[in-house]
Amino acid sequence: MTVMVLIGAQWGDEGKGKATDLYGERMQWVVRYQGGNNAGHTVVRPDGQKFALHLVPSGILSPQVTNVIGNGVVIDPGVLLGEIAELEDRGVDTSNLMISADAHLIMPYHVAIDKVAERYLGSSKIGTTGRGIGPCYQDKIARMGVRVQDVLDPSILAQKVEAALDVKNQMLVKIYNRKGLDPQAVIDAVLDQAEAFKHRIADTRLKLDQAVDRGENVLLEGGQGTLLDVDHGTYPFVTSSSPTAGGAATGSGIGPTRITTVVGILKAYTTRVGSGPFPTELLDASGEYLRETGHERGVTTGRARRCGWFDAVVARYSTRVNGLTDLFITKLDVLSSLSTVPVCVGYDVDGVRFDEMPMTQTAFHHAKPIYEELPGWSEDITGARTLADLPANARRYLDRLEELAGCRISAVGVGPGQNETIVVNDLLA
Repeated sequence: MTVMVLIGAQWGDEGKGKATDLYGERMQWVVRYQGGNNAGHTVVRPDGQKFALHLVPSGILSPQVTNVIGNGVVIDPGVLLGEIAELEDRGVDTSNLMISADAHLIMPYHVAIDKVAERYLGSSKIGTTGRGIGPCYQDKIARMGVRVQDVLDPSILAQKVEAALDVKNQMLVKIYNRKGLDPQAVIDAVLDQAEAFKHRIADTRLKLDQAVDRGENVLLEGGQGTLLDVDHGTYPFVTSSSPTAGGAATGSGIGPTRITTVVGILKAYTTRVGSGPFPTELLDASGEYLRETGHERGVTTGRARRCGWFDAVVARYSTRVNGLTDLFITKLDVLSSLSTVPVCVGYDVDGVRFDEMPMTQTAFHHAKPIYEELPGWSEDITGARTLADLPANARRYLDRLEELAGCRISAVGVGPGQNETIVVNDLLA
């Protein structure tokens, strides 16, 4: 039995979909445990088909897998139904998808407030995707959220929506000078959408516990990355949930002692979308090379990603706060043709060296990378299937990343395709 957590170990967009696809085919369960449709996983099948998944777990492409949208996820019903419809139109069977009764629903007023509030912040904006994720989590914590199970009791749903709009409409009208929403129209729309997903609602915590008791393999996948975690990320430029290993237990209902493996996904360089500090960011030709060669645009937003060299301080931090057991390095092929590849091994903050993540936001904002130059390689590595197939300098680069991160590398992505992966340690053997 394996209960594996896949963690984004940078600022998200690390290639978690590729990792999930690699391991997911040998799982019985794949669980999305936090976030919403503000994140996306791109999965490339052996036949070249690409699937951009936002709410539906990546295991949906494997018929033998039961997929779960866990209690820690916030769900926009319209987005979910649209994603399901698109998958089915492309021949994917979605009958193996279930939704936690305790997941929260993103309501129209969450989206409206998210969009207008971000514009209201002006230069102080945090880079939200405007999809209602933050406001939905705010209501969850404030104990005024709408849960998936509420669609099974229209009277309860109506009470919750009416109570929420008593407050939200005042915000929209009096603070943001926007038109308020009609409670009955919101209720009717949600109940109408619910007719298409009510049959998927389940006590997923119980089902997952029973699956683990039976010795079945479970994969827990999150969105975003460690540095976007609301507690452990670069606050306030973070998401509203916990994409860390701790969040995997909370957001799925699987107890932490039942987790056996925690895999951190790291690009062979670093990217970030949205606002916030980024010590190794490249605003020159090297950054443009990484962006163009790596096709660095957000799966969900389409926004160009900020690009920089590999940050070993971030890697060490992610290893520590997640308790990583293994690393999956993606996009190593993007670095091919570079004569040298810099790696950030520490920070300089006003003349003081930091080898670990600075304690304060102020220090991190002022951090300047200390680089170690490693020799590059020019060979095409997309055909490599073992470490021995890689050029010597590519192997040296991986060895150094492993040493700096303090965690073993168990898989390496050498291209976008499902099969373009080197498995160093089989985690499901």
